Amino acid sequence: MPSAEAEAVLQLNRDLREAWLADPTYTFDDMRRIFEEWLAQFAIPEGTLITPVECNGVPCLWVDAPGSAQDRVVVHFHSGGYLMGSAHAYRSFGGYLAAVTGCRALLVDYRLAPENPFPSAIEDALAAYKWLLAQQVDPAKILISGDSAGGGLALVTLQQLRDEGLPLPAGGVSISPLADFTHTVESRVINADRDPLVTMDLIAALGVTYCGENDPKDPRISPIFGNWIGLPPLLIFAGEIEMLRDDGKVSAQAAARAGVDAMYVEGEGMAHIWTLYADRLPEAREALDQIGAFARKHLAGT
Repeated sequence: MPSAEAEAVLQLNRDLREAWLADPTYTFDDMRRIFEEWLAQFAIPEGTLITPVECNGVPCLWVDAPGSAQDRVVVHFHSGGYLMGSAHAYRSFGGYLAAVTGCRALLVDYRLAPENPFPSAIEDALAAYKWLLAQQVDPAKILISGDSAGGGLALVTLQQLRDEGLPLPAGGVSISPLADFTHTVESRVINADRDPLVTMDLIAALGVTYCGENDPKDPRISPIFGNWIGLPPLLIFAGEIEMLRDDGKVSAQAAARAGVDAMYVEGEGMAHIWTLYADRLPEAREALDQIGAFARKHLAGT
């Protein structure tokens, strides 16, 4: 049963959706501004250290929690449908992620559509990972993580690293991934009236803007259609009532069928990327604890 705090979090989702829909003339810049202002409500954990860094030309942020191991890294790709969001706006989540994993968090400011549509985000994600390898970071001490669009990007990045024959990280974490731009998974219909944030009109518009003329079934766009063989262990989350629930669920099932150690966690009564609310939601802290346990299990030297 969801906690007493869950309803207030669902209302915050409704507030964001209403803010985006408040004016039909809003541009992408307006939606970005609203999202950045909304994310600013989450406090950065005390003691968090944030340092800008450029990784093969991609702007990123190092986020260190007290006691973070300097030789272990969790790379995180933020949410925003490939059109919104930033590393700066994810400093709070980065702080929590660094704390629970005991790693340095590297928040990647990948390029956004429509100015930089597919495959720009993938290029930046790969560039940041290759930069870590060039810095002599042991891939056995790296996790790749992401939420929403960033969760889909994390899965795509793992598949692309495998295809390029590069050393794979120790594991991947994907939270409420946007992994199906064909919109054929059942939760698009089942949860259409339950999801307090995501609407079909919104994700369809994101898809058109990000994909352009490219086939949305391309696994670099919709990783649920990708090849999962040979990927490292995966931890995939999705909320019970979110429209993207089955993006995560189907991805985990496909990975497991391919022989991947894939764990799927469904948040009871939870909506999209509920892990953002660690400063106020018990279920968010529980999910982060699971990520911490995953890191301790799979990262070398922990």
